[in-house]
Amino acid sequence: MLGFILAAIKIIVLLGFLIFIHELGHFLVAKLCKVKVNEFAIGFGPLIWKKQGKETKYALRLLPLGGFVSMEGEEERSEDSRSFSKASIPKRIAICAAGAIVNIVFGLIVYFILMSVTLGPYVSNEIDTTLNDFVAQEIGLQNGDKVIELDGNEIKSQIDINKVLENQNGEEINIKIDRNGEILEYNIKPTEVPSKYTGIYLDDDCKIVTVEKGSPAEEQGIKSNDELIAINNESVNGDTQKVVEIFNTEGLNTMLLTIKRGNEEIKIELTPDYIPNYYLGATFKKTPDNFINRCINGGVQTTEFMFSIIDNLKQLFTGNVGVDQMMGPVGISETVAKTDDIQDFIYLLALISLSLGVTNLLPIPALDGGKILILLIEAIRKKPLKEQTEINIQLLGFSILIALAIFVTYNDILRIF
Repeated sequence: MLGFILAAIKIIVLLGFLIFIHELGHFLVAKLCKVKVNEFAIGFGPLIWKKQGKETKYALRLLPLGGFVSMEGEEERSEDSRSFSKASIPKRIAICAAGAIVNIVFGLIVYFILMSVTLGPYVSNEIDTTLNDFVAQEIGLQNGDKVIELDGNEIKSQIDINKVLENQNGEEINIKIDRNGEILEYNIKPTEVPSKYTGIYLDDDCKIVTVEKGSPAEEQGIKSNDELIAINNESVNGDTQKVVEIFNTEGLNTMLLTIKRGNEEIKIELTPDYIPNYYLGATFKKTPDNFINRCINGGVQTTEFMFSIIDNLKQLFTGNVGVDQMMGPVGISETVAKTDDIQDFIYLLALISLSLGVTNLLPIPALDGGKILILLIEAIRKKPLKEQTEINIQLLGFSILIALAIFVTYNDILRIF
């Protein structure tokens, strides 16, 4: 019972806070733009608490799954001089974008602080050791050498090296080394190390969260929400680490997976693909542990984090990730409930805040981005859309979002139970 109460508190605090700062962004910018706000509410459904201010009613409602800022003239055009519909287009765009921007900025700041504190200084471009049977040792690289350029790209840290190696696909590249002030130059082919690829991504209980499009797993009919219970008739007992170890066993190719789908157990033969990975074969020294280097590392990791969220959205719209792999409030709540320490909780706080902000800026009717799109159309046409047309567009978008929410929630429930 205590565990349930703690989980509920974590969920309410995280979602409630992110919704609060989102709506607060809309509210504060509306006030700044002299737009009249009739109600500022957190949650939907029956009222729990309300307070009438000078002109704005502040309310807390039962279901902490959203919120709203109700402005004069937002839903129906008003002749009030302080109505939303009477404000200039730049002001209206600023009001619509404010909530998402607050979530994005908050998420990035929290993630930056988390990475700066927990990861410490960044890994430099200075070689610490070289590894046997890799190209770095073959060409005679030494401890203390600094990789300053790779394939024409300036190198300042190991992250820069990894990016170049990921993009060059094993082709011959040029590497420049600084050895005590002397510049050495080599043409090399990075060492290829193949790794197994199934296209399966598991949660901590061996439930399949995602199956990548075109992967061996998808080709064999494995689906998200399936539960992996055995490999080669050996039970995995919900141990994800054990699954990873078995998958990576040298010499093990075709595997017999036992999958639980609903109440049915299915046996599927899966042969992983082998994908190449490329390495120099060197470890690199960390920079001195000081405030500046921690901030640099935090900034780099935060930039990567932001672009990974954008890349995930791109994959959704290009079909590389299916809608069935999206996670809604139920799935998010389950993930939040499972957090074991403050670090995991803060990470999810940043992740969900950034995702919420970026998603809200998508040009889909009923989202903030959809409202901004309508305002941009108004700016181009130099006159607003007909009020009924705008209402119909918003209703269509809202209907699509509701249908999507129901579908995503259904999949979340399947994943959990």
